[in-house]
Amino acid sequence: MTELLTVENLSTHFITQDGIVKAVDGISFSLGAGQVLGLVGESGSGKSMTCRSIIRLVPAPGKIVDGKIYYQGENLLAWPENHMRQIRGREISMIMQEPMTALNPVLSIGEQIVETIIGHENTTKVEARKRSAELLKLVGIPSPESRLDEYPHQFSGGMRQRAMIGIALACKPKVLLADEPTTALDVTIQDQIIRLILDLQVEFGLSVLWVTHDLGVVAQICDQVVVMYAGQIMEITNVIDLFENSRHPYTCGLIESIPNGSAREGKLISIPGQTPNLLTLPEGCPFEPRCRFSVNDCSKGKISLKLVSPGHFSACIRIDQLWN
Repeated sequence: MTELLTVENLSTHFITQDGIVKAVDGISFSLGAGQVLGLVGESGSGKSMTCRSIIRLVPAPGKIVDGKIYYQGENLLAWPENHMRQIRGREISMIMQEPMTALNPVLSIGEQIVETIIGHENTTKVEARKRSAELLKLVGIPSPESRLDEYPHQFSGGMRQRAMIGIALACKPKVLLADEPTTALDVTIQDQIIRLILDLQVEFGLSVLWVTHDLGVVAQICDQVVVMYAGQIMEITNVIDLFENSRHPYTCGLIESIPNGSAREGKLISIPGQTPNLLTLPEGCPFEPRCRFSVNDCSKGKISLKLVSPGHFSACIRIDQLWN
């Protein structure tokens, strides 16, 4: 598979009065052409900040301090900001996690889509408005011509999410960063949004980086999966091995915590402890304080990803002992 987007040793830190918060801490992965790659982990694991780093929209006081992000062979971090502005939306688009805050409340939906199109293409407002109506129709919003003049608060949660998808696809990007696009939606609308994005992925040949903490969604849509914890990557594998052949205690813990529909009684299995404070991360594996398999060596220096099988990597030093 041709690699369209490659992240190498990316680190994004926040310099605060209390110290350095390592939101993203030396991660590497690739997104292939036409692939759906899942980015999985608990809240605060660095998933959203990874996406924002890719499009260079890290909020202050955050800063990308190390690494490279290659898009079609060119390092995005080496580009001037005016060049990067042309890439955002046209080549790489992002669906933000919460559409009510991502959409501008004082501009109509139509104005926001038109603004995106005109910002990247040499076209008139009339043509851009016509295309905006076509985009709303494409994402399943009824009466698109009239709804162009409505404002975000006049749309339901599902419709706002569809509008966000329409804006993200306005200039036919090659890469779509979907930051938990079904958060806060009921299950019926979630399923509609997932099916919509997958249909559009096939129609436009999109490569999708899908951020989620929902392993059910991962099983449904992803080809490959990157598991993150405390800003670091714990495991990289294909979606089948994720569930049937996971090779990291954290990944195993996530899978064990999924409710079993056949079990009507009994407690859910949870991962003990709390996610670590990013200001005071352990010296070794960040999951070590919560891991039931940890040994002294787990806390001695940063642990690198180790090859398990072709395309399968794990950052656990006890792979051979635990899964022999």
